[in-house]
Amino acid sequence: MQLNIPTWLTLFRIILIPFFVLFFYLPFHWAPFVCAFLFVVAALTDWFDGFLARLWQQTTKFGAFLDPVADKIMVVTALVLVTEYYHTWWITLPTVTMIAREIIISSLREWMAEVGKRSCVAVSWIGKFKTAAQMGSLVGLLWHPNIQIEVIAILLLYFAAALTFWSMFQYLSAAWKNLNEA
Repeated sequence: MQLNIPTWLTLFRIILIPFFVLFFYLPFHWAPFVCAFLFVVAALTDWFDGFLARLWQQTTKFGAFLDPVADKIMVVTALVLVTEYYHTWWITLPTVTMIAREIIISSLREWMAEVGKRSCVAVSWIGKFKTAAQMGSLVGLLWHPNIQIEVIAILLLYFAAALTFWSMFQYLSAAWKNLNEA
């Protein structure tokens, strides 16, 4: 296994996760900001590692495996923290929807790879918009400096949940069409 800068960035993202969890629970007025800041750094490495891997032609099988795993661990951890903090159904419902979608689509991708149809479940532009809305929402909800930021973050959370459904049904539809062709 060859480790390159994009893979190191992915590993760095995984290493950041316990730190933003730690800052989430610290009882200091500045801790939510640091938690959200570390989440932003992790989210930026998600974009940057893929950009560098493509730019420098350093994509590896290990990186292709590790990158989505790191993303899912990071996002699911943040969703669980936000759900615990707000402790209400109108935050829990979209977060559970997003976590369920991640499990369903990950399983679908694995299954499609087994039957040789991996390309039909490649990441779409809807998935990219969903991720951006989700990251923006999670930053605001982890930081929660004032009610205006929280309201915007909650609206982004619901927008991300809607895109979550849309992208999930798009992936399921593409997989269904490809499986029926065989």
